[in-house]
Order: sequence, then structure tokens, then C-alpha cells
Amino acid sequence: MAPYEPIDLSSLKTRVKEQIQAAFPDAHIDYCLTCGLCASGCPATGLEGLDPRKFLRLLVLGQDEEVLSTNWIYSCTMCQRCKHACPMGIDVGRIVYEIRGMRPKEQRPPNLQRSCDLQKKSNSTGIPNEDFVWVVGDVLAEVRKNEPEWSDLEAPIDKKGAMFYLNQNAKEPTVEPEEMVPLWKILHRVGIDWTYSSKWWDGANYCLFTGDPDDWEYTVRMQAETVDALGCKYYINTE
Repeated sequence: MAPYEPIDLSSLKTRVKEQIQAAFPDAHIDYCLTCGLCASGCPATGLEGLDPRKFLRLLVLGQDEEVLSTNWIYSCTMCQRCKHACPMGIDVGRIVYEIRGMRPKEQRPPNLQRSCDLQKKSNSTGIPNEDFVWVVGDVLAEVRKNEPEWSDLEAPIDKKGAMFYLNQNAKEPTVEPEEMVPLWKILHRVGIDWTYSSKWWDGANYCLFTGDPDDWEYTVRMQAETVDALGCKYYINTE
């Protein structure tokens, strides 16, 4: 039997790998030793039939279609356990992020992309800002009425010069408004000077997970500009 001939990696068509290395020069994909340490601590190992080691093999061997079509890239949490375990320091999470950005928007998980698109307008649920303001006021009034010991509870919005700015998980005012109250009570009890904003109040950033750095940056910048405009010194990120 004739011995197997070694694969000449330089002859493989690896468009995706080349794009990643152009965007992320320190990717070092070819450094992979296939030792499997990355997969040993990865919470996404086995999902969609892949793990970090297999994923890197697909990249190195030029399996571009498989790399771009697998939904494993959305199972990856980009937690960087693989990077810390890897003896070669390969950052699989960063590579996954780059590949997410290569997927056309219409081929991304629809709920994820929709949440990002909505958030670029205001918040990830799409509810009008006026509804958020109304819900906060309505819930606050109910607590004051039904719980006399909290009759002086506050949930300020657009309070200029407040020491702390508080953002909000958009799901709570939309479907679980009562879940906002415990944190209000804690802040009130310890005497924290805080405020919400009537715009860009959503604490999530779904654009982080789509792979589009421009969308991610825009969302963060608008939230930061809102905090600066109110003159708050500290940002409490509830996410």
C-alpha cells in the first residue's frame, strides 16, 4: 500500500481563512496542534456536531462552505476559554466573531438580526420610548399605592446630574415590568442617586453577536452619548 501523501496546505483554496487573517493578523490559525485542549473546556463542544478543534480544522483545510453555513458559530459564546487553554494562544472566539460578520444578514438567526436592527433605532424589543416611560411610571405608582413602606420610592428618568446611570433589560418593561422593582428598592434603600433615560435605555447589545462592528459601535456610542448628556458619572450596566 502506497503511503499517504502529505497535504500541501498552501495549495488549498482558503478564502475565509485569508479574510480572517487580513482582518485579524494575530489569528495564527496555522499554529493549531490539534491537541484538543480548546474543546475540553468549551461549553459549545458537541453542539451542531462541532467543537473549536474541528472548527479550526475546517478553516485550515479550506472547507469554506461548511464554516460559513454552520450555526455552531452562534453556539459559541466567545468566552475565550479556548484561548486560555490553547498552548499556541489561538483566539477561536475572535475568529468566530469575524466569521459571523461574513454571513449575509438574511442568513443570520432572524431573531438575533431583528433585535440588532431594532436596537439601532432605540431598543431591542421595538417598543416606543414613550411606552417605556409610561410603564416605569405606572409600576412605580402601583408600588407606592400597594406598599406603604415604599411610598417614597423613586424611579427617575432623565434626571440631570444623577451620580449613576442605570440601563434596563428591555424584556422587563415589555413583559415582566414587576421585575424592575427589586433593583429600584435596593438603590433606594442604600441612597443611590440614579436615573434612567427616556431613550437608548436598553442595556443589551445584540449587535455584539451579529459580527458587525459598525452596528455594535453605533449602539454603544449612542448609549454612551446619552449618559454623557445627562452628566452621570457612573454607568450601571444591568446586563
